[in-house]
Amino acid sequence: MTTQGGANKLSPKERMKVPRQAMPEQDPELRRHNFEEVNQGLTVLGATTEAIRCLDCAKPNCMKGCPVNVNIREFVRLVTEGDYLAAASKIREDNVLPAITGRVCPQETQCEGCCVLGNKHDPLAVGYLERFVADYEREHGKVGLPPIAPPTGKKVAIVGSGPAGLSAAGDLARWGHAVTVFEALHEIGGVLIYGIPEFRLPKEIVRQEVDTLRAMGINFETNVVIGKTVTIDELMNEEGYDAVLVATGAGLPKFLDVPGEHLPGVYSANEFLTRVNLMRANDPTYDEPIYDCKGKDVAVIGGGNTAMDAVRTAARLGARNAFLVYRRSKAEMPARVEEVHHAEQEGVQFLMLTNPTAFVPNEQGSLCAMRCVKMELGEPDASGRRSPVVIPGSEYDLPVHVAIVALGTSANPLVQSTTPDLQTNRKGYIQANPETLRTSKKGVFAAGDIVTGAATVILAMAAGRKAASGIQEYFDSGTWDGA
Repeated sequence: MTTQGGANKLSPKERMKVPRQAMPEQDPELRRHNFEEVNQGLTVLGATTEAIRCLDCAKPNCMKGCPVNVNIREFVRLVTEGDYLAAASKIREDNVLPAITGRVCPQETQCEGCCVLGNKHDPLAVGYLERFVADYEREHGKVGLPPIAPPTGKKVAIVGSGPAGLSAAGDLARWGHAVTVFEALHEIGGVLIYGIPEFRLPKEIVRQEVDTLRAMGINFETNVVIGKTVTIDELMNEEGYDAVLVATGAGLPKFLDVPGEHLPGVYSANEFLTRVNLMRANDPTYDEPIYDCKGKDVAVIGGGNTAMDAVRTAARLGARNAFLVYRRSKAEMPARVEEVHHAEQEGVQFLMLTNPTAFVPNEQGSLCAMRCVKMELGEPDASGRRSPVVIPGSEYDLPVHVAIVALGTSANPLVQSTTPDLQTNRKGYIQANPETLRTSKKGVFAAGDIVTGAATVILAMAAGRKAASGIQEYFDSGTWDGA
């Protein structure tokens, strides 16, 4: 077998006999009581062993499955040779946040989902390898910066410091433009900081990736609410920005619109996770800025990754029972399989085919129960998933003290409402040309969830890269034909 520093000498048949390397994990009994990272990362031996499984395809399908076009075949080849720093540099040519995407990207439906190995065996663990080389690079203090072109004299403002904004900033800085990223909150990272829990994505990882972008010359300004502190027009007309990219995400939470949603103890997942992640509600030395979960029954409504994050967070905050309530079956849940598995290991109780109809107050006016009905699956809906149908006479009350609604998000209207001539669709998302990401307003581009609605981190990054290319084309041509 190949060892560190050696080239892959195994035949394809021999490579296919090497089993996929398991990700070391923190023990469930320990991790359910702390916020330390669950996945512990591959060892050098584990990473090198995993890398030799790659078939080094002449036409690698895995690269077609990567939204940001990472040269997967080449970076994996460098891992087999033991040149981990070069492997990390290869990834950074297309992905400015490898330590983040290696942790939260849904590789199973993208690069790994396209891996030829997956036809008969387990696919290559591309995500594990990406995380490994990014961590190796950081831990050895040798984060490589890409070449930066000479200054062009062009200024670009990016509104929002989430994955779309950061990805665009990285490309634009490499091309020599002066980039400033504006963030409404007090810390850079957008959903990477306020939305994803520490046990899945440590905040220090995000901060270190942002520091790398700073080292590339990108300027970051926090506590700037575009639309209130300053408008898009003021950025362009008074502060001299040549282009503006709106990458604010879709941060307006959706609710059930049922009685009792105003009760103390009922949260949106956005608010709940933000309070834990940014306001340190998980630190017992702080006055917890949330309705206390310790020793209480907590229900999270939803079936996506945000719901998983919220219910696993509630369990760590000491919930007596942490329920995941979803109106379809487990097979229809959009959450990653790994996240569901981890939640089950941590004692989360899944109440499938169940839907809340009201939140019930006690005599003091606080939440004491959630009225639910049982469901059964009927005909497929527009998305292809079978629609849930209420079972008559199945109503019951589930005693809970905290309820967290994780049903997705929609567009925050602030930027749109304060920017004349910026066209939106009927749902309030910004309309942008799908190829160039130009909007209806000259010099203004939009990318990520504020255009498409809520999506994954890596899809937002891909949109950010596309917007950066659109901005470059605008600078090169000097013409504007709108969206």
